[in-house]
Amino acid sequence: MLLIILPALCKEKNNPFGEVASTCSANGKAYASLSLAIQIIYIWSVLYFLLRMYANNEVKETNSNNSIIVAANGCTRDVLHDPVGLPQIQNDRNQKVSTTVKFKQLFMKIMRSESLRKIFAPATIAAIVGFLIGIATPIRKTFIGDSAPLHVIYSAAELIGNAGIPSITLIVGANLLKGLSGSGVRPSVIIGILIIRNIFLPISGIGVIKAAKHLSLVDENSFYLFTLLIQYAIPPAMNIGTINQMLGSGESEFSMIMLWNYILAIFTLTFWIGFYMWLVI
Repeated sequence: MLLIILPALCKEKNNPFGEVASTCSANGKAYASLSLAIQIIYIWSVLYFLLRMYANNEVKETNSNNSIIVAANGCTRDVLHDPVGLPQIQNDRNQKVSTTVKFKQLFMKIMRSESLRKIFAPATIAAIVGFLIGIATPIRKTFIGDSAPLHVIYSAAELIGNAGIPSITLIVGANLLKGLSGSGVRPSVIIGILIIRNIFLPISGIGVIKAAKHLSLVDENSFYLFTLLIQYAIPPAMNIGTINQMLGSGESEFSMIMLWNYILAIFTLTFWIGFYMWLVI
């Protein structure tokens, strides 16, 4: 959504940020791309494991026999119902295995683990590659720029990226349709989430950014500050819905919450965009 909002604001006549449209649009795409890259890495690493733990707890609660096994094992993880835990190396006590062999076995099981493959989803790999290209100047000059030797690869990636925006919009619409079928979420829970997500979170963002600005942790550029603030007001990322679909847990509940979030965002996002612009200019 940032890739849609920021360039659109820059293309307005006499944009309030006082920058040339082309410069403003380029900066907006850079800010949005960096934000999305960090978001993807966070979602598919930290948040992915949290959701898997929640899904595993649901499985354990519905299967008493497996719960007994988990309790008996104590601190050890049940491989059958906790895919996050790495497969344990079961060594015969009567067989002496060197530390090097143990480490090699553990390393190979980590590399073959399903959890590791899912963490390094295509979006995560793309974000890491983008970071490497952006940070390393020699590599960046090889791909980016009209005179770059491999500029054709950058142009092709840019075309695919432009096509990705409407594709994501279609996926969002398909996921929101599932929310129309209803779920077991109580109305009070949905209302509480909407109030926190669309009112309290954007307000808290003002305090966080002002504190960071006071401590000289962020630049005082108005467009940059607006980009930081607006991220507190935009609806949640759809990658969370993708993870729920993969895990088969909480899919209908998430779709219902997302449906009402996006409906309410029509009004709240408009308000916060105007308020944030007034605040930073």
